[in-house]
This record gives sequence, structure tokens and C-alpha cells, in this order.
Amino acid sequence: MAEEGIHKKDGTTDFRNKPAVKHKTGTWKACPYILGNERCERLAFYGINTNLVNYLKFQLNQRNFTAVSNVTNWSGMCYVMPLIGAFFADAYLGRYWTIASFSISYVFDYYLIALGTGGIKPCVSSFGADQFDDSDETEKKQKSSFFNWFYFSINIGALVAYSVLVWIQTNIGWGWGFGIPAVAMAIAVMSFFSGTKWYRNQRPGGSPLTRIFQVMVASVGKARVEVPNDKSLLQFEEAENTIIRRN
Repeated sequence: MAEEGIHKKDGTTDFRNKPAVKHKTGTWKACPYILGNERCERLAFYGINTNLVNYLKFQLNQRNFTAVSNVTNWSGMCYVMPLIGAFFADAYLGRYWTIASFSISYVFDYYLIALGTGGIKPCVSSFGADQFDDSDETEKKQKSSFFNWFYFSINIGALVAYSVLVWIQTNIGWGWGFGIPAVAMAIAVMSFFSGTKWYRNQRPGGSPLTRIFQVMVASVGKARVEVPNDKSLLQFEEAENTIIRRN
């Protein structure tokens, strides 16, 4: 049957938004580009984050307390923004377009790193997992291997940032020290887009955050409502109507 090659068990699509052909997309054909993106993005992030306090103190003449406070606030935003990135990925854009759009923001608005990393951090590992079909035993085993390589890529980027880039910033100059992470992030974007035709994409199916906010709003609005003792007067939704389903 001609349709046997279509990867239709988990609803993934290719870059044309058509059902992904199993033997042409996903697995390790796609993952090197994702790992390259993650390695360079982590190098760029840690290349800025690691020595930023010293830059603010000695180049911008900020007091130690002010510099540390600014870096702490910035780092905090970098780890809060992924909640927003994850929401857009789940509810509207999907993982591919969230990573793509926020990666471009990362490069052109390097001072808005918190925004860029917020879109990338929650999606890259999940997007890599999307490249493997859990219903296929071979691909299921390959997925476990992917996460090992993913973590390895993060640490390679961090190692270069904490050693080589810190040395460059301290001994050669801040222009080179911050310029190299910018170039690394540009390479990360190119690496990600280079694998586009091999990616398997999951359609956005709704975010759990939407339901959480709905419950919070409903709880506040009905806080003063008296609950009847007779449970037959209460309305219960069927289980299939209470979860977010993928389209």
C-alpha cells in the first residue's frame, strides 16, 4: 500500500504541513541540526552569563551590588520566560516555529536574550523527541540515545563558554568575548533551519496553562457561590471533555 510510508501514528507533519514520510524525516537525519543549534545556543548564553558581573563592574562602572542584582534579575527572567515560550509552542505556533522565531530574536536582539532563550529552552528537547516514533521500537530506543547527546551538547557549549570565552574576555577584550557568542548564535540559527526538510512537526494542541488560568478565574468568580448538599444538582464533565486534545 502506497500510504505505508506515511508517518501517521502520531500525527506528525513535514515542513509543508503534510503527513511526514517516515523514512524521509525524523530520527538521526534531523537530530544533528537540533543538537548543533542547542550546542551553539548554550555557548552563546553562557558566554554572556558567565562573566557579565565583571563586565558591568569594570566596563560600565556599576557597583558590585548593582551589577550582581542586575545579572540576577536578568538570569531570573531567562528562566521565567520559558513558561511563555512553552505556552505559545503548545497553544499556537508549535515547537518548530517557536524555536525558529525566538532564535531569530536571539540573534538580532541580543540584549533581549531572556526573550530568546525563553522560546528556545522549553522546546528544543521536546522537538528532538518529536523526531522519534514511540510506536516504533527501534526509534523508541534511539530517542533515549538522543537525550544523552542532547545533554552532552549542552555541556560542550557550557565548557567552551566557561573556559575559552572567559579567558578571551579577560585577556583579549570584551568585543571578542561577546562577539564570538553572537556568531555562535547565528550558527545555531543556520544549523536549525538547515534541517527543516527532515523535521517531523507536531501540530499545537493547546496549553495546560490555559486550563489552569480558566480554573483560577472560575474559582475567583464563584468563590461566594453556595455549594448544594445534594450532589445530583452539580454538573460533572465527562473525562474526555476535561482534557486538552490535539487536533
